[in-house]
Amino acid sequence: MSEARGLVMVVEDEPHIAELERDYLRAAGYGVHVESDGRAALDAVGRLSPVLIVLDVGLPGIDGVELCRRLRARDDWTPLVFVTARDDEVDRVLGLEVGGDDYITKPFSPRELVARVGSVLRRHHGPSTPSTLSLGGVRLDRDSRRVEADGRPVELTPTEFGLLAELIGHPGRVFTRPQLLASVWGQADYGQHRTVDVHVAQLRAKLGPACPIRTVHGIGYRADER
Repeated sequence: MSEARGLVMVVEDEPHIAELERDYLRAAGYGVHVESDGRAALDAVGRLSPVLIVLDVGLPGIDGVELCRRLRARDDWTPLVFVTARDDEVDRVLGLEVGGDDYITKPFSPRELVARVGSVLRRHHGPSTPSTLSLGGVRLDRDSRRVEADGRPVELTPTEFGLLAELIGHPGRVFTRPQLLASVWGQADYGQHRTVDVHVAQLRAKLGPACPIRTVHGIGYRADER
């Protein structure tokens, strides 16, 4: 499996539109999790920590604007692209004022949506992401795809590299298995938790005593100094 570009959450109650968005985003290398209800989406964002949300404004129950308000109120600033059927300047301004990052109006080109998703993610993560990460005895270079453990070169698979980069890129943060599945594998299959455990075990075997990954029992994993 090639390394995913992260999990995008699509919140859309029209199945044919959700399917179209899912297919094009997957083709662009993103994992995709779809929700059709605002309340379910609010809960899923907390579980999965997507890299971005594509959010329909006209949802039943909690609409898109209210969902965005609630996310920002709990200090969740996940990048967000609003989708709406209403081509009205007031709607666009309202959406962006409550904390949206971009806005696209139906009907839209799926390719334009993918381009906007990429643009928003570059603004949020591109220039500020360091190419070299170090923690304890581990050094990782994103550009050359090289890893060293206590000065010793280590060969990692693309998935192992992505998992290590995610963990040491956020030292001290505790990741649940669903969050790692979303961010590294680009999927939200709750039956695949064992996949994370197997890859962590492989990293520990390859990195040896330098490995900074710690098990947080009952929750998941974190990386910190030895």
